[in-house]
Amino acid sequence: MPRVKRSTKRSDRRKKILDRASGYFLTKSKLYQAAQEAVERGLKFAYTGRRQKKRQFRSLWIVRISAAAKLNGTSYSQLINGLKKAGVELDRKILSDIAIHDAAGFTKLAEQAKAALAAEKKVA
Repeated sequence: MPRVKRSTKRSDRRKKILDRASGYFLTKSKLYQAAQEAVERGLKFAYTGRRQKKRQFRSLWIVRISAAAKLNGTSYSQLINGLKKAGVELDRKILSDIAIHDAAGFTKLAEQAKAALAAEKKVA
């Protein structure tokens, strides 16, 4: 079997890890093995953090919509149910943005939702 000279491959890989670990405390930024463990751990947290961010934003949007709905005399669940029945297909991100920046527009949406729920009650 021929002898393999690793030359740049090995040093490049190690350098990449150490660059990612710059700013870490003590040996985690200096020694390769410690840096590798720290970087892998950090990447794992970054991965889970990207997923948690989506959950946290959805939760925030729901809180904002709920607060605006209560100002308009309805609950969050009734508002969402009424909007679905009225055929309004706005997602929670847009609804929360409307609630913050356009109170009059949100009031119209809330009235639309209430009307759709009232119309359904009359039918049933």
